[in-house]
Amino acid sequence: MSSQMQNFTKGFIKENPVFVLLLGLCPTLGVTTSALNGFGMGLATMFVLVMSNIVVSLVKNFIPDKVRIPAFIVIIASFVTIVELLMQGYMQALYESLGLFIPLIVVNCLVLGRAEAFASKNKLWPSIVDGMGMGLGFTFALTILGGIREILGSDSIFDTLLHIFPVDKDGNPITMIAFVLAPGAFIVLAYLIALTRKLNK
Repeated sequence: MSSQMQNFTKGFIKENPVFVLLLGLCPTLGVTTSALNGFGMGLATMFVLVMSNIVVSLVKNFIPDKVRIPAFIVIIASFVTIVELLMQGYMQALYESLGLFIPLIVVNCLVLGRAEAFASKNKLWPSIVDGMGMGLGFTFALTILGGIREILGSDSIFDTLLHIFPVDKDGNPITMIAFVLAPGAFIVLAYLIALTRKLNK
């Protein structure tokens, strides 16, 4: 049980997909202009990660080695399609905000990497635990990154104004707008990676 708990918790700090393994950085840098975007993208990726781990773990003995990777991609793409249709139908605003990054979950190296490195070599329950742990760690990383950028760049969190920064004569907060732009993503990510490495030591 302790080893399963370690597999579940390692995705947060010790082997965080974003801050330690540096996996899935494309959506990490692209969609984290707000905490809500990061949280939504993280949950979508976690769903695909867990479900693909389940299927890969169940069918691993039936897939020939020559077509292993293409088969994994087809499995992942199936669940990405489900997520995309659900978000398009029930979370239209979030779907439009995330845009192209939802179908790009198919080629997210985190999802394919866990299917290849873990689920294809382990039984069902450990694969579920691994997918949940890594998925929650990914969601945690994207939400933290998006939250910091949103606070510094928009004076809000989860689209709610915080009123931390002073306002100009028109009542608009005087924020550091660079943090909701591309350079801000790299700056915040660099500091969070440095902090994670210090904690791991």
